[in-house]
Amino acid sequence: MKNVSIDTITRAFLDYCSDDTDPRTMFVLQKMVEHLHAFAKETQLTHAEWARGLKFLTDAGKITDDERNEFVLISDVTGMSSLVDMIGSQHGGTSSSVLGPFHSVGAPLLPIGGDLKKDNEGATVVVEGHVRDLDGAPIEGAMIELWQTAENGLYYSQDGGQDDFNLCCSMKTSADGRYALTTVKPAPYKVPDDGPVGELFRATGRTPWRPSHLHFIVQAPGYKPLVTEVFANGDPYLDRDAVFGVRSDLIMDYVESRDPNALPDDLEIGRNVTIPYYKVDFDFVLVSETK
Repeated sequence: MKNVSIDTITRAFLDYCSDDTDPRTMFVLQKMVEHLHAFAKETQLTHAEWARGLKFLTDAGKITDDERNEFVLISDVTGMSSLVDMIGSQHGGTSSSVLGPFHSVGAPLLPIGGDLKKDNEGATVVVEGHVRDLDGAPIEGAMIELWQTAENGLYYSQDGGQDDFNLCCSMKTSADGRYALTTVKPAPYKVPDDGPVGELFRATGRTPWRPSHLHFIVQAPGYKPLVTEVFANGDPYLDRDAVFGVRSDLIMDYVESRDPNALPDDLEIGRNVTIPYYKVDFDFVLVSETK
C-alpha cells in the first residue's frame, strides 16, 4: 500500500468511494472532506484538540434523546441552521427563520378570532394579519401553525405543568387571507446550556439567550411553505440571538391599548383578558412554487 501524504489524503478519500455513488452525495462529501482537512491543516490541529472535539460530539450523542437533539442545537448555535435556511429559503416574500426543536405536529385547529390565551398568565396579546402573494392578493385557506413559550419561558413540551399543545394552534385564513387570535406575550428564554452546547457558550463568552418570539409555519397549495419566527421589537437579545434567527422584516411591535372597544368584532378575548392589552399586526407574503 502506498503512503498517503497530507496533501493527497483528500483525493485518497474520494478514490476509495464507489463509482456508483450518487453524484450529489459525492459532491457534498468531497467539499466537506476538503474543508475539514483544510481546517485541520490551517489550524495545525493537535492530537489533544482532535480528541477534545471527538469527546464533544460523543457527549452530544449521550445527551440526545427523543425530546432533545444536541446535534440540532449545535447546528443552531454555530449559525449552520440559519445559514442553510438562508441559502434554501424563498426570496421575495417574508423571510424564513429556524424551525427550532419545539414544533409539535397536530396542534388543534383554532377558528379565526379564537382565544389561545385561555388560563395562561401574562399580558393579553391580540395577533392578527393577512397572508398574501407577491402581488398583494389575499390567499384564502392558507394553513397557519403557531407555537410559543408561556410567560415562564418554557414550551409545553418542556414543562409538565402545561397542558399538551398549550399555546399552540393551527388556523385557516379567511377569504380575505386574514388570521386573528388572542394569546400572551412570549418570554425570552435560554437554549439548553447544561450539556456540550453550554460548554461552547462558556468557552466563547456568548449568551445562550434567545429574544422572545412567535413561531409560524404558513402553507398554501401552489406556494412555497414558509417556516419563520416573529420577534418583539426592543427585546434585549434581539441583536444577540443565540441561534442567529432574527431578520429585519421579522420584527413586530407590541402596540399598547386600553380600549376594549378597539378589538376586532370577531375576537374571542377570553375570560382573563388584561388591560392594558397589546396589539400585533403582522402580514405574511408567500412565494409561488413557480417563482
